[in-house]
Amino acid sequence: MKSEKNKFRIIIVIVLLNSIGMSIILPLLPFLIGKYLPSQQVVVGMSLLMSVFAACMFFAAPVLGAMSDRYGRRSILMISLLGSTIGYVLFGIGGALWVLFLGRIIDGLTAGNISTLFAYISDCTEPHERTKWFGYIGAAMGIGKLGGPALGGILGSINLSLPFYITAGLIFLSALAAYFLLPESLLVEKRSSRISLDSFNTFSSIKEIFGFKEVGFLLLIGIIYYAGLDVFQFNFSVFLKDLYKWGPVIIGSVLTIVGICEIISRALLLPWLLKHFKEKSIGLLGLIGFVTGLGLILISIFVHSAVLISLAIVFIILGDGLFDPTYNGQLSQSTDESKQGKLQGVNQSLQSANNVIIPLFTGAIYFYSPGVLYALTILIVFLAILGYTYVLPRMKPLRSLDR
Repeated sequence: MKSEKNKFRIIIVIVLLNSIGMSIILPLLPFLIGKYLPSQQVVVGMSLLMSVFAACMFFAAPVLGAMSDRYGRRSILMISLLGSTIGYVLFGIGGALWVLFLGRIIDGLTAGNISTLFAYISDCTEPHERTKWFGYIGAAMGIGKLGGPALGGILGSINLSLPFYITAGLIFLSALAAYFLLPESLLVEKRSSRISLDSFNTFSSIKEIFGFKEVGFLLLIGIIYYAGLDVFQFNFSVFLKDLYKWGPVIIGSVLTIVGICEIISRALLLPWLLKHFKEKSIGLLGLIGFVTGLGLILISIFVHSAVLISLAIVFIILGDGLFDPTYNGQLSQSTDESKQGKLQGVNQSLQSANNVIIPLFTGAIYFYSPGVLYALTILIVFLAILGYTYVLPRMKPLRSLDR
């Protein structure tokens, strides 16, 4: 029991180091890209870098997941962490825009750390314990987001490349922790017996997973929900800048609420609720909280109020903190260890596809009308609520992919 807890502590440390590292560089990306592009093209450059990374992850995540089912979680986790290390070192080196894109491509093609860690937790826990640990992973990410941007600003003022080297160092440190401290979770006898050419075809993996009705339906709910979350994440800062005329200091202060609520919802509220309610009920509560927050943003377009904005953030982040780990927990219960990696890889791949597509539609609709954008987003999330309610009595913790 003690060794199991030690495994989870190491996983939390790995996630925390990665989260701190990634949040360190976020405020500095516009300045780094500004070295190679005119100021009016910086936003385009950032969007392209994000899209390239998400596209590479879309194709790579199911492949890495299938490989972890065959060769074990730890080796794939090491590949993913080392790929990220190389990517951020290239950002630090820079010298040309193509070097930055090369760094994003390498990082994207090896981006399987979160899905592999989810599969690792699924290997080591009973089904009813997974949601709690998925919540702890999210809380660790929230802790990393709190201090990272400020630290990045300080380091960037010394030297613009320094934060990228620091991030590479933190991720390399987490790779060392995985190598020396983290034992393999997937026993040889529980691994998939072979890996076929179809395992290297992302679309074949997605088709296979969606071939199982219950799992495919749950993934579809996830696609709809994360599309709504992406609208908030990609658009909210611009929304506050345009409609409320707030500057970076005020927006940064308001968004600090995000990290605080993320920690509270996942590390404190979720474990308490799991002791008193069923996971499916908690997931539904999260969806309702999320759509309530979106509704408050829509109201704030017509009634300008900092209180409404703050409440919207609280509802959205608390809702996400309840639904996201519950959703992943339910998803993990649909198969055994031999296909857990592929399932988690497909899930991450679909979220990456959202990250490519949603910003394009969000920008176009927002340009037409912010009110229309958030009204449509509310409608979309209501579809997820209806689907989740419909599937609620029918979703069973069965090994659906093994039938």
